[in-house]
Amino acid sequence: MTTLVLGTGVSGVAAGRLAKRLGHDVGFYDEQPDGSIPLDLQASLVARGHWSDHLLDGVDLVVTSPGFKPSSPPLTAAAAHGVDIVTEAGFALEHLDTPYIAITGTNGKSTTTELTTNMLVASGIDAVAAGNIGTPVCDLVGSSHQVLVVELSSFQLHWMSPKPIAAALLNVAPDHLDWHGSFAAYAATKSRVFSFMDKEGVLAFNADDDVVVGLVSDAQVRAVPCSGLRLPKGGNGVQDDDLFIDAIAFSPSTQDASYRLDIVAAATVAVAAGATPDGIRRAIKSFGPADHRRRLVATIDGVAWINDSKATNPHAAMAAANAFESVLLLAGGRNKGLDLTPIGKTESLRGLYAFGESGPEIAAAATVPATVYQTMSEAIRAAARDAKAGDVVLLSPGCTSFDEFTSYADRGRVFSEIVMAMKGDETP
Repeated sequence: MTTLVLGTGVSGVAAGRLAKRLGHDVGFYDEQPDGSIPLDLQASLVARGHWSDHLLDGVDLVVTSPGFKPSSPPLTAAAAHGVDIVTEAGFALEHLDTPYIAITGTNGKSTTTELTTNMLVASGIDAVAAGNIGTPVCDLVGSSHQVLVVELSSFQLHWMSPKPIAAALLNVAPDHLDWHGSFAAYAATKSRVFSFMDKEGVLAFNADDDVVVGLVSDAQVRAVPCSGLRLPKGGNGVQDDDLFIDAIAFSPSTQDASYRLDIVAAATVAVAAGATPDGIRRAIKSFGPADHRRRLVATIDGVAWINDSKATNPHAAMAAANAFESVLLLAGGRNKGLDLTPIGKTESLRGLYAFGESGPEIAAAATVPATVYQTMSEAIRAAARDAKAGDVVLLSPGCTSFDEFTSYADRGRVFSEIVMAMKGDETP
């Protein structure tokens, strides 16, 4: 068996190691002309730079990474040559003996994955999060964990056929259209999270998302409707300010409807893997937003400064803004082929401070006062001048960070540093 791994990043290295453990002959290809791989894989052939179809000679399997679009030369060539293609996560799951839960959606994947894992661990189950959230699944093949909770992006789902014991589909809104080509293709890819499940598998789905409801309408699984706004018939959700999971009431730790959905969906799939009411209750009580996801950085003169840098699409930015009443929104960055016009029409906005490459596009369609700034720091300073006690200044860009920053985390760090410097200037 000869396997060609596309990409020499974290997931590519993990795939190469698993292939080697399985006895495959392993080679690598990376578009980047520079770089290195770990010592234990340096005996493998590594091709870099310009692609050549000759690299597929004798290859039985291609393991790809998100950096390669389906239209990229290596993948179109592999398809033309009849070579099997799979993602790193898909490659791992094909060789995994451990039961696993799969979680996807345009937004909320990481939060729900962490919540599910915490609920299982608090129930005495040896569970670990993996996939898009951090640890490559290939690194966990053969591990002793009882359950894996796998966050799957659309990039990972595109080339795989997962069969989890339970899955969650949180929401589907336009995202990564530059990679998938169309919203229909993107949505169809998201539906793969449950399309190959056994009939007894549990699917937690967002009953308030019309696209999701349409995708699961013919699902051949135990589909459980979930909501952060209401209690759906036959499902789990909110009633009288309590969360109900399988008719058991839990006190919520947040008033945010989107986070409540994440909690409800997480509990639904966690129960399918053995979580107990006490474990779920403890995980809910300790719940807090992840880094760069609606995190309060500081309150200055009655103004709350919130870091939601992880919001890299309009759906996420609008959900964050709607969680507050009076918002000065910092939005912008690099567009990834999405319609950004809805961002500036969010009802909770009092002002819009657009920045970066997409700033003019976002501001042009706004229904609130909107100004364009070249950089995020300029937008922050302007918002600080306009903010009044009771306002929320929210960094929820709705775009990627790659015009000005190296990542959403880098963007969130810079935002937090600027805010904390302003806090240091407060008069005692």
